[in-house]
Amino acid sequence: MTRLNNANLDRLDAGIDIPDYAREQVTPGIVHIGVGGFHRAHQAMYLDALMRRGEALDWGIIGVGVMSGDRRMQQALAAQDHLYTLVVKHPDGSLEPRVIGSMIDYRFAPEDPAAVVETLADPAIRIVSLTVTEGGYNVHPVSGDFDLDDPDVRHDLAEPEAPRTAFGLVVEALERRRQRGLAPFTVMSCDNIQGNGDVARRMFGAFAKARDPGLGAWVEAEVPFPNSMVDRITPVTTPADIEELSNRFAIEDAWPVVCEPFTQWVLEDRFAMGRPNFDAVGVQLVEDVEPYELMKLRLLNASHQALCYFGYLAGYRYAHEVCRDPLFVDFLLDYMVNEATPTLAPLPGVDLETYRRTLIERFANPEIKDTLARLCAESSDRIPKWLLPVIREQLDRGGDVHRAAAVVASWARYAEGVDESGEPIEVVDRLKDSLIAVAEANRECPTAFIEQRELFGELADQPRFRDAYRQALESLHARGARATLEALVRA
Repeated sequence: MTRLNNANLDRLDAGIDIPDYAREQVTPGIVHIGVGGFHRAHQAMYLDALMRRGEALDWGIIGVGVMSGDRRMQQALAAQDHLYTLVVKHPDGSLEPRVIGSMIDYRFAPEDPAAVVETLADPAIRIVSLTVTEGGYNVHPVSGDFDLDDPDVRHDLAEPEAPRTAFGLVVEALERRRQRGLAPFTVMSCDNIQGNGDVARRMFGAFAKARDPGLGAWVEAEVPFPNSMVDRITPVTTPADIEELSNRFAIEDAWPVVCEPFTQWVLEDRFAMGRPNFDAVGVQLVEDVEPYELMKLRLLNASHQALCYFGYLAGYRYAHEVCRDPLFVDFLLDYMVNEATPTLAPLPGVDLETYRRTLIERFANPEIKDTLARLCAESSDRIPKWLLPVIREQLDRGGDVHRAAAVVASWARYAEGVDESGEPIEVVDRLKDSLIAVAEANRECPTAFIEQRELFGELADQPRFRDAYRQALESLHARGARATLEALVRA
């Protein structure tokens, strides 16, 4: 067994691909806030690929953790010189392990926020990137504005030199750069939300304006926030993944990452102080990300929602189990072809039929073992962004909404907290308590769930959606998930 660190790289199993560049020559250029599995399987992997070409050695990544739970990641990475193993899991069962060396440091912000601010203010840092999840942008669920009432936000506005949030850290660093006559860094969101750069611009700009209107105006005028579309299925690393890496490749890695073979990154080419040569390693640099973004959100992400609740209620626990069931595949393809695809703008160079089939193949990869529980989590952040826009556009254009309405009904049924076998469901959502309370009234008041206007807006007032939703929910109660899908596919 060989522990992963710089000194042991040459001692690792020959089947493990290791960095062939001198890591001691890598200097920082990027600070990434929110280091998790996806960042390490995606952005950090692209940087590592560039470094293996002899490029981007001045674009090393310094990770930053803001949440209290990030301490564990900081400790795990520090113990192995910030190296980790990225394990690509192929459908045939083969593993492709690769040690990633593009991260050179990791700072735990709660321990020393002042030091993190100074790192961000360093002129060597030209990009600050983010994967803080949909809920990390502090968007008020009703108004859509920045939530200035958040306690940590109020703290950061009152005590800007000891920030607790990503907003406080980034804006304090930008203010120091402004005062020192330094150019601002680019803020690059890599989160799986529509218009991620636009959302980041509004939220960070609102915080900066609340702190100082002059600073807010400077951020708005000078700081680029490029949009991006990111894609790679990256399940949570399990103890079994760690054990398998150890058994098959004799490597001791405290926190490897597993992922699927597919990866995609479409990025607007707007940067204040340059960028790595991303396009050399497969990143698509474009002027407008939105068409690609909508394709992914409405086909991939919304299809995840279309399979997860129905699948869980029917007794499945993994995405690959669902996507090896012809009934579920037919339903997913029907949704994608008849409801999602009509809402997409033309995509020159993209074969949507191939893309849709590729999605099913990716979901069906048995080696990924993506849990339905993960896909069902945080639905109140996901459904309004991924699925409801499809419903609204289809209603406006006179298109079909039966399948998407049924997906919403399956969420409402899932939120009742008990599956079809009577087993409890652990609902994971920031609105968990209120969702469960409303879902308990589903049988007595079938439209109670969609009458939550902070989530669904006016949709409960739309007869075509409301009737399709009620029919699906009543079928789920009376006949169950499988029979409900069979009727939808027949229709």
